[in-house]
Amino acid sequence: MDFKERLRKLRVDKGITQEEFGKIFNVIKQTVSSWENGNSRPDIDSAAKIADFFDVSLDYLLGRTNETSVSNSEVITKIDHALLEDPELLAFWDETKKRPDLQLFLKQVKSASPKAIRQMMTIIKMIEDEESGEK
Repeated sequence: MDFKERLRKLRVDKGITQEEFGKIFNVIKQTVSSWENGNSRPDIDSAAKIADFFDVSLDYLLGRTNETSVSNSEVITKIDHALLEDPELLAFWDETKKRPDLQLFLKQVKSASPKAIRQMMTIIKMIEDEESGEK
């Protein structure tokens, strides 16, 4: 299945019309139709936003894989790289990534920038430090 087929299937499965989809992504219905007919494709930024909207990986949307989402190991590696310059956060992350309640965080981080990842980890660490100080 290629991009045009995946886009149409994801949109139809979500129960939205081409017009509704176009409004969400600030394009006209004819543009959506053109994408779904294979006459054109969205720019890379728009494609990434579309993938996020449907909660699938960009590779899946583009037809490069049949895996619908980015694996947790890929997201964990992304976080590891984002935290390399901050040894304290990296050490905290090494402890945190073993926790079973991590799934929501991993989902949120998959499309975040390294800077946003560092900010999120800083906030989580502050909360954890505060909670451990209260016990």
